Amino acid sequence: MPRTIFKNIVIQHFEKVTTLAFCQYTPIRFFEILCIKEGSGTLVINKHRVTYQKNQIFILIPNDRYNFEIEKPTTVSAIKFLNSFFGDMLSDEYEIQRKQWFKKVETILHGADRTSNLNFKSETDESSVYLLFTVLRNEYSDDNLVSEAVLKSTLHSILDIISRNINFVHTPVNDSKIQNIINYIHYHIHDSEKLSKKALSDNFFISENYISQYFKSQMGIGLKKYILNYKLKLAETRLKYTNLTVSEIAQELGFTDSSHLDKTFMSYKGMAARTFQTNLKGSK
Repeated sequence: MPRTIFKNIVIQHFEKVTTLAFCQYTPIRFFEILCIKEGSGTLVINKHRVTYQKNQIFILIPNDRYNFEIEKPTTVSAIKFLNSFFGDMLSDEYEIQRKQWFKKVETILHGADRTSNLNFKSETDESSVYLLFTVLRNEYSDDNLVSEAVLKSTLHSILDIISRNINFVHTPVNDSKIQNIINYIHYHIHDSEKLSKKALSDNFFISENYISQYFKSQMGIGLKKYILNYKLKLAETRLKYTNLTVSEIAQELGFTDSSHLDKTFMSYKGMAARTFQTNLKGSK
């Protein structure tokens, strides 16, 4: 059975290896998840050295280069999204699926801390991810099992669990509540209703009249400004890595229209979103 939606995703698995060199996809890789099931050693990411051990997840983002220095035989799986997967999100019947995945991937992308492994917030999520990796790997590699429906649903579940376990404040904070608020904002960035002061107030038991003041006192930036800045970062990611139009990006991120996004993007990058996109295409 053809794996239509998986033609630009590479899934690799290495069992109890003592040497490993599989960075050949780096120049065309947009995003990668490494799942280390067993072993220990050092993961060198852009010359930064990170100690790894069994049952750890690492996130790699565009242009990251890495290699393993293995001490104990290592079992690792990798999911690599190639640039071509998200590049043309409008080309065929899988547009909606790719857009859903891109929303999860960009959430992870902007929260990834490559100086350490992913810390899960619950043992349930942690055990579920490792089981899902096993399902994905088995389904992908065994021609007698392969089902694109299973592959898609399993990968979507992996992305969803990882995205809700990302921490978006990597510097120490005095109040864990602000960390939870930031995580909530990033996770629900595409749902304006869940980002209202009332929704935040109800979720975090802070007075609706006080929540903006509390946020600014903790983060040094206003709540509305923080949300807007994050949306602009997401707009930049979409302009770089997809063929979505400025109008489509504006609609997905809750801007009034393309002109509103253009004007706001001007204050962020010093040029309109359309100009930024045109310049990117001209440089390729």
